[in-house]
Amino acid sequence: MSSSLHYLFFFLLAIGILIVVHEWGHYAAARLCGVKVLRFSLGFGPQLFVRAYGPDRTEWALAAVPLGGYVKMLDEREAPVAELERHRAFNTQPLSRRAFIVAAGPLANLLLAILIYWGMACVGTRDLPATLGKVVTGSLAAQAGLVEGDQVTRVAGIDVHGLSDFKWQIINHAFDTLPVAMDVLRGNAEVTDLSLAMTGVIIDEKAPDPLLQLGINLPPARIAPVMGRPLPESPAAAAGFRDGDIIRKVGTEPISYWNEFVAIVASSPGRALQVQIEREGRLLTLVVTPEVLPGPVVRGRIGAPVRPDEDFVARNTIEVRYGLVEGGVHAVRQTVSTARFYLQALWQIVKGRISWRNVSGPISIADAAGQSAKAGVQVYLGLIAALSVSLGVLNLLPIPILDGGHILYYVLERIRGRPLSERVEELSQRAGLAILVLLMSLAFFNDLNRVFFG
Repeated sequence: MSSSLHYLFFFLLAIGILIVVHEWGHYAAARLCGVKVLRFSLGFGPQLFVRAYGPDRTEWALAAVPLGGYVKMLDEREAPVAELERHRAFNTQPLSRRAFIVAAGPLANLLLAILIYWGMACVGTRDLPATLGKVVTGSLAAQAGLVEGDQVTRVAGIDVHGLSDFKWQIINHAFDTLPVAMDVLRGNAEVTDLSLAMTGVIIDEKAPDPLLQLGINLPPARIAPVMGRPLPESPAAAAGFRDGDIIRKVGTEPISYWNEFVAIVASSPGRALQVQIEREGRLLTLVVTPEVLPGPVVRGRIGAPVRPDEDFVARNTIEVRYGLVEGGVHAVRQTVSTARFYLQALWQIVKGRISWRNVSGPISIADAAGQSAKAGVQVYLGLIAALSVSLGVLNLLPIPILDGGHILYYVLERIRGRPLSERVEELSQRAGLAILVLLMSLAFFNDLNRVFFG
């Protein structure tokens, strides 16, 4: 499959799943309330496929433009309805039923996200531990009392199970005006009630990683200190190193990981080093003098690569897996926090704290779908869950023409005791359509800007 087709396929698959689930929510709620469904369409525009099934002869359609869908119900406002079927028309239903049918689409998207997060939590995944590397002096993290080696166990009262969890909690609280409470494990002692201020953390696609903004670096990867084949005529080859040699000491300094050996070599240009190695069960000592690499900072090099570490993943990651009940709680919490983040981000865009250039359209979504599919099933499912939450939240916004706009009409109808006039609904829907077109145009403009200008 070519690269373009790969991205297009996984984009259409993701969008198709989200649309079908959303419209199925409306459809299932309508059937549950006894409302007759005339058509279930995936897509807009010319119909590519139409078949009628069931006792109501509901039309199931596939249309040419797959960026949406709709459920058409029996409604006196759209066409005459026989007296015998008036009780099955949408507009004759009690207010509570109409609101339920309209809300069921976005709620189905939120339910899909919960189910995906739940399944992923129970299946489990591997993640880096939430252990801090070097903490920059004077940074927000340093001011909070965090130090290198701390293992984060809790943020804002929520347990942290890995680095991804920790990063998400930081992003989710990036807009908080009050400091965030943190607990860490320092050595064998638990340090609680640390207070991390989030002021100055910027959530933007061009901004540095949020952890770096806080002054938190990741610890170096723990790679086994096993040497690969030395380069010909390199200092390592001249000293007698071989493929498979295990580095045990440099001078009196014990070596546990490859990065420790590299750091000593880099800081010792032109200086002879006594290196103790293990070869076929025997300990040997070799002397090597790193060659000098000129530059702004003079460094040493011996010309020996690291051997591929078969246990690298197991050594550097932890398994994150939840039980059935715990996974369900985690899934609900993840969905709620994701929805909260989207609402906060939207409000920050309105306020101008986040650039409107972060609004993404179909091209960016297609790129994310293709990239996540390459990264693996779990990453792709995680993207679908996040997009499903986004779709659910967006549709619940009280903007006329969206599901949330219709719910707003029903709330006003309940307060006033009568529906809004058709004229008011028409004008408000035109305004809502204008807002929606503006947002879509903005998203598409941003996509094109990213493609052509980066």
